[in-house]
Amino acid sequence: MLSFVVAVAKNNVIGIDNKMPWYLPNDLKKFKEVTTSKTRTMIMGRKTFESLPQILKDRHHIVLTRDKNYKSDDKRVTIINSQEQLESYIKDEKEYFVIGGEEIFSLLFPYASRMYLTEIDEDIEGDTFLPEYDEKEWKVIEVKEGILDEENKHVHVFKTLERK
Repeated sequence: MLSFVVAVAKNNVIGIDNKMPWYLPNDLKKFKEVTTSKTRTMIMGRKTFESLPQILKDRHHIVLTRDKNYKSDDKRVTIINSQEQLESYIKDEKEYFVIGGEEIFSLLFPYASRMYLTEIDEDIEGDTFLPEYDEKEWKVIEVKEGILDEENKHVHVFKTLERK
């Protein structure tokens, strides 16, 4: 089962220059909480993988890339070169976390069963977007207001959605 984990601005921006266009510690904490649960396995594109500051602790990284020569010597990283190789994860009842980027979200959107969204209540400049989706196809199962403070200056809400 695939679940998306993503922070998104009102205008569907999720990134700029291969980085997040905001600093929101509450979202980073929520991301860690979600991705270190259950299978502890994240699926991402190569650019997202390369944007990480390091291999994220306590999680397995599956990197989807068209580059057949792309390698990682780290045992916590699996390189996959085709959507067909992802089939076992898509069909598995266990939950695997798709963390981006735009191409991977677009490719895997039809297979997503759940979304863990951090919605930021602002239009933010960016060059990477979450694909638009029909909200009628999703049921909101949890909503939690984000807390504003000295470090978390963007109004935000955490939502969990499941495909109907």
